[in-house]
Amino acid sequence: MNLSNSPGQVAPWLQPLWDSLDFSNFPNALILHGQSGIGKFNLAVELAKALVCESTSSEHKPCNHCEACHWFSTGNHPDFIALVPETHRRLLPHAEYASDEPPKKGRAARDDLDGEASEKKEKKNISIEETRHAIESLSIGSHRGGNRVILIYPLEMLRHDSANTLLKSLEEPPANTIFILLADRVDRVLPTIRSRCRLLTAPRPDREQGVAWLKSQLANLSDIKINDADIDTIYDEQGGAPYAVLDSLIARHNKDDKDELTIAIQASRLLLQSMSQGGRMPWLETAEKIHKAQYSFLLATMQRWVSDLQTVAQGGTPRYYPKHLNTLNALSQSVRIAKLLQFWKALIQARRSENHPLASRIQLEALLSQYQQAFEG
Repeated sequence: MNLSNSPGQVAPWLQPLWDSLDFSNFPNALILHGQSGIGKFNLAVELAKALVCESTSSEHKPCNHCEACHWFSTGNHPDFIALVPETHRRLLPHAEYASDEPPKKGRAARDDLDGEASEKKEKKNISIEETRHAIESLSIGSHRGGNRVILIYPLEMLRHDSANTLLKSLEEPPANTIFILLADRVDRVLPTIRSRCRLLTAPRPDREQGVAWLKSQLANLSDIKINDADIDTIYDEQGGAPYAVLDSLIARHNKDDKDELTIAIQASRLLLQSMSQGGRMPWLETAEKIHKAQYSFLLATMQRWVSDLQTVAQGGTPRYYPKHLNTLNALSQSVRIAKLLQFWKALIQARRSENHPLASRIQLEALLSQYQQAFEG
C-alpha cells in the first residue's frame, strides 16, 4: 500500500515522489538522486524513519509515536546506520538538536579549517573503516526484528575501496536490510552500483513553489530579515535549490567567519567580481584570496557564470545572474567563444576530480588564467 501522508520534513515539491513509495514492495537498494540543495536528505531521513517505524498502520508512517520513532528521532535507533562524512553529521537526527538551541554549525567544518588540505579532504569522505564496520555489522540480525536501514550520503563521495565494499553487500543483500543511497551527481556513481539499485529522481521545484516555501521557512526565523529582492537574487545564484538558498541566507545573517559556507559565499562574491572584469581579471590575486574556500563551491560558481555568459552571447537570458545582464552583455562582445568553450570543458573536467586532495590553489590559478585568456585575441 502506498503511503498517503508525508511528514513535515518532506518538501512540498517532493510530495508526489513520497506518495509514489510502495512499502509493500520496497526495493532492498534505492538511489535517490537530484540537484544538491533540493531536500533529498530530509526526504531520505524521513524515509528511513518510516522504514523502521513499528506502527501497524502502513498508511501512516512514520507515526512519530512508537518507541522506534522516538529512538530514531533522538539518534539512538540501533537498526539505523548513517554513513556520512563528518561535515554532514550535524544533519542527522540527534537528541542535542531537540532543544531550543540551534544545531552546532559544522564543528567538523571548523576543525577542517585548522588542518592541512589532505586532512580536510579526508574528513569530507566516508572512510573505508566506517564502511567496513557498517557492512560487517549486517551479519548480525536486526535488534528490533524489523527492517535495518543504511543511509549513505553523498554516494559519489565514497572512496573507491569503500564503494567496492558496498558493492559486495548490494550483490548479496542481507535479509531485511534496505540501502538508501543519495547522490547529487548520479553520473559519478559506479555503474555496477547503479545497476543494482532502483533509481528515483528528486525534482527541483518550479520557481513560484520554491520561493514560496523559502519565504515560509524564513518567516519562522524572526531574527532574520531579508528583502524579497535579495531572496530572488540568491535563489537564482543557487540554481533554484531552496535548501541551499536557505543555508546561504542563514550563513549571511550569522556572519561567522569560521563557518565553511560563509567562507565559500564570501569567496564566491570575490570570484564573481573578478570574472566580471573579463580580460582585465587579476587572476593570480583572485586565486590568492579565495583558494581556502570550498573548491567545489567555487567551481559551481564559475560554471554558472560561464553558462550565463554563453547564453547571453547567443542572445538568451541569463539563468543564474540576471542582475548582471549588462556586465554579461559587455563581456559577450569581447569573449572568444571557442576559447570560452575550451574553458567550459576544463571546468567539467575539474568537477570530476573536485574532491581529489590536490592543492586547490594551483588548480584555481590555472582555471582563472584560462578564463582571462578567453578574452584575448
